[in-house]
Amino acid sequence: MNTKSIADKAERKEKKRAARKAADEKNPLQPRPAGVDRGSRKRKVKTMARGQRKR
Repeated sequence: MNTKSIADKAERKEKKRAARKAADEKNPLQPRPAGVDRGSRKRKVKTMARGQRKR
């Protein structure tokens, strides 16, 4: 949303919040598909031993 034309900070904030809420209602977040972990549930990549060349 382009709010550059609105000078009043409170009014601009109000418009942005309303637009964000409308966008969220139009396209709500979907649950993650099965087998897709997030954050701390993800498998961690093992660090390579020191002194090993990568290529």
